[in-house]
Amino acid sequence: MIDNRTGVEHTLPIVDGAIRATDLGKLGLLSYDPAYLNTGSCRSAITEIDGDAGILRYRGYPIEQVAESATFLETAYLLFEGELPTAAQLKAWEDDVRIHTYVHQNVKKFLEGFRYDAHPMGMLLGAMGALSTFYPDAKEIGDRDGRYLQRVRLIAKIPTIAAFIFRHSRGLPYVLPRNDLSYVGNFVNMTFEIGGSLQPNPVLQQALEVLLILHADHEQNCSTSAVRSVGSSHVDPFSAVSAGIAALYGPLHGGANEAVLKMLDEVGSIENVPAFIESVKAGRGRLMGFGHRVYKSYDPRAKLIKRVADEVFEQTGLNPKLKIALELERIALEDEYFVSRKLYPNVDFYSGLIYQAMGYPTNYFTVLFALGRLPGWIAQWEEMLNDPEQKISRPRQIYVGSPLREFVPMSAR
Repeated sequence: MIDNRTGVEHTLPIVDGAIRATDLGKLGLLSYDPAYLNTGSCRSAITEIDGDAGILRYRGYPIEQVAESATFLETAYLLFEGELPTAAQLKAWEDDVRIHTYVHQNVKKFLEGFRYDAHPMGMLLGAMGALSTFYPDAKEIGDRDGRYLQRVRLIAKIPTIAAFIFRHSRGLPYVLPRNDLSYVGNFVNMTFEIGGSLQPNPVLQQALEVLLILHADHEQNCSTSAVRSVGSSHVDPFSAVSAGIAALYGPLHGGANEAVLKMLDEVGSIENVPAFIESVKAGRGRLMGFGHRVYKSYDPRAKLIKRVADEVFEQTGLNPKLKIALELERIALEDEYFVSRKLYPNVDFYSGLIYQAMGYPTNYFTVLFALGRLPGWIAQWEEMLNDPEQKISRPRQIYVGSPLREFVPMSAR
């Protein structure tokens, strides 16, 4: 590169398609990148995304194969350990999770302190932060066995807390975990069981498992970056994960599928779709659930979710909103305005419809997202801790405020 201030030519090494920002520092320069649009903050071996090709892989395995063949706990093991488990390894992992599903009784009292209409994500955020006080040993992040124990606790207890939150908002008594059920089956039972019995629908239960797998990790997104950044201070994992939950709480991240349902309600009917599309093109609205910061082709998760939606609606009956969604997708995929801008359906476009068909309210969707994303947050947190290049996160800035000036006494103002 040539410094156009001096005309001096400098050679900067390019490694893995990137230059180090610290090499720019040798020239007295910063890299300026608002929202990190083109900055790599870490080297990671967990998730690979090729946005142009529409590729998503967990530890090298295509998401389509993982979602088709693995359970959620099997996927979590893969993200944590880097390899698929043997039958014995998976059983040991499942057993470890199973014996930690109960939460301290004080957690129940903590949740009962929230108003009946408290937002589920606010409750989850508070409860996750509170868990750090129940497990002071979690601060020993340098202990590998200790980190494993916290990993188990997080994976085991979040479904229980999430289910308690679901029941709290309905004024229903909390249902304790049943460790004879599968991970997802136990969560479904704790949320929907009434009168001591529940006949689960295996199709809906499998659909929920697939959705959780599809959400398990997604590279350096906003919430994962928050977990890594806060975790870089060497805080306990419960507090680091709380940062991820807080980031996911925002409507631009975890709340996007709820925004899709609101949009479909605004459209109202298939007859209104063409007019709505034209209003979006005129800049008078947004087509929610389309487009993605990374994917510039069809989101591979959206293809899988669309198939899951078909299976779910065969069981629950067709949601009228689905017809509107399909028509929106059909027109948008044929319209040059959206095609030229590479706006394709993303994972949020159909997931909200599915969650709604399963009986979950819209303000609970993001809790389900957090439940699915938890393995990714933990895997990324541990990878960050074990990366010798990582230090406490501390971005630089370009100061644009006032230059030096003298303080003015109150009497002279």
